Amino acid sequence: MELALTAEFRPNEFPSASREQWRELVDAVLRKTGASFDSLVTKTYDGIELQPLYTLDDALEPYALAPVKQGWDIRQRHAVPDPVALMNDLEGGVTSLWLAVPAASLERLLDGVYLDLAPIVLDGSVDAARAMLRIYDQAPLLADEVRGNLALTPHGEALDVIKQARSQFPWLRTVVVDALPFHDAGGSDSEELGASLALAVSHLRALTGAGLSAEEAFAQLEFRYAATADQFMTIAKLRAARRLWARVAEVSGVSDAVQVQHAVTSSAMMTRRDPWVNMLRTTVACLSAGLGGADAVTVQPFDAAIGLPDEFARRIARNTQNLLLEESHLGEVIDPAAGSWYVEKLTDSLAVSAWAWFQEIERAGGLDSARSLVASRIAATWEARSARLANRSDPITGVSEFPNLGEKPVVREPAAPAAETGAEPAVGIDSDSQAPWGETPPIPSFSGRSDNFGLPRVRYAQAFEELRDLADAQPERPQVFLATLGPVAAHTARATFAANLFNAGGFATPNAGATKTPEDVAQRFKESGAKVAVLCGSDTSYADQAVPAVEALRQAGAERVLLAGKKTDADVDGFVYTGCPALEILNDTYGFLGVER
Repeated sequence: MELALTAEFRPNEFPSASREQWRELVDAVLRKTGASFDSLVTKTYDGIELQPLYTLDDALEPYALAPVKQGWDIRQRHAVPDPVALMNDLEGGVTSLWLAVPAASLERLLDGVYLDLAPIVLDGSVDAARAMLRIYDQAPLLADEVRGNLALTPHGEALDVIKQARSQFPWLRTVVVDALPFHDAGGSDSEELGASLALAVSHLRALTGAGLSAEEAFAQLEFRYAATADQFMTIAKLRAARRLWARVAEVSGVSDAVQVQHAVTSSAMMTRRDPWVNMLRTTVACLSAGLGGADAVTVQPFDAAIGLPDEFARRIARNTQNLLLEESHLGEVIDPAAGSWYVEKLTDSLAVSAWAWFQEIERAGGLDSARSLVASRIAATWEARSARLANRSDPITGVSEFPNLGEKPVVREPAAPAAETGAEPAVGIDSDSQAPWGETPPIPSFSGRSDNFGLPRVRYAQAFEELRDLADAQPERPQVFLATLGPVAAHTARATFAANLFNAGGFATPNAGATKTPEDVAQRFKESGAKVAVLCGSDTSYADQAVPAVEALRQAGAERVLLAGKKTDADVDGFVYTGCPALEILNDTYGFLGVER
């Protein structure tokens, strides 16, 4: 049966277009704007060039390594031994538990939990691992029903516990390859992947050195990766990780080694200001982790960077996953990105870059010997990332872009200070415990007992948020006056841009509104009591009024005058424009106003 359409409208009968034809059309548009084709190409922190178009010419053979499974584990983390909170999670849809609690509290915490239905992942304590093995041994379970991970680092007495666990519970994993420290220090995706391989290989060497076969050693490992709001990069990272691990297994002579992946939404991307936007970030990260094939996903509560998440925040975190699984049915398609020209190319590029980094670490003697190499490489990446964050090339919604100075602060109980816990302030932990803090100090969202290799922990928003804190601490909020030229329609674009920039640093931005003459602008500036002004107008108004407006502003007491734009004949002290060093300008303005830190 044919479609009731004339031949020219039938599918697959349109004339095919070539990349060259597309390029000609694109170049014609770019010539009008003065931009080059390279402006459409995005370079990642790994040096991978993301093209504006991918076609069949870019096709690669799909590397199908996605696990055949339905959905993923909804894994919630508990750092406080509160049975009520734990049961609330299990009843609310959580399917596995990540417990970072004292060994002595495990038995009470897990009383009433069906351990055959809810796998338990611990957080690196040998004492907790031994306690967990006793609980499994006493529970009405068959040995083959025990799942989860003891999350031990295979050295010293931990090796004895690993051997014991293997002999008692053959399907219980015992080691977590925690790549979060490399991400949380500001590293790139291939740096996280390559370092995780080096860490995993060091664990394999320790396990085989303790008497396990290569197959047995591979079966002990689970990998923990960060999932970010960069959707396609997260999908490609998890796909590349499986490909890389398959290569390690092949070289090691192990067949059918499956990489078990636990994805945790990024701590580095979380913000303290406008934290509600974190719900969007973690939703995209969770979606990406699921589509990338993660076996388990932990969504951090939206208020995790502020203090101790409350019950509402934890409920939103687990329901994010419930909705994606039960309503969007994301778990019913195996490797949905397979065959995408873009994702397959990105997966391959990440894998190649990560493998080269892994080999570099190995040539340096392995991860333990290459700590300084790893630290310096990640520090260089963080420096590059910081530069893009500072000029807002990597914008942070609610912080460096579209900040809301009038937002109502979200207040949470603070984490226990480092002096009490011997660790950093906690991120991503529970807050409704009924136990005294002295007995159960909160710990960081990644494994508090794993080695962080001397790397720092950073958040992308931290520099701008420090300025917001500085502004809030002043008796009166510092201000920058927007000296708007002409009617609203003539100045609103640049005035909005300037307000957005200075609000990101915590400055109030009163403006002159619609004006007719430079004297109007100067009078309203004088009434504001400000010392710094930013001239905002159109190119036409700059040509006609910028020079007299700057002179009038200085006569009215302006000690510093900037211009929103890149050029003028007026004697200004600087410029603000798209891509300008925003953080530097904000810091300089605080310095000029004499605001002490």
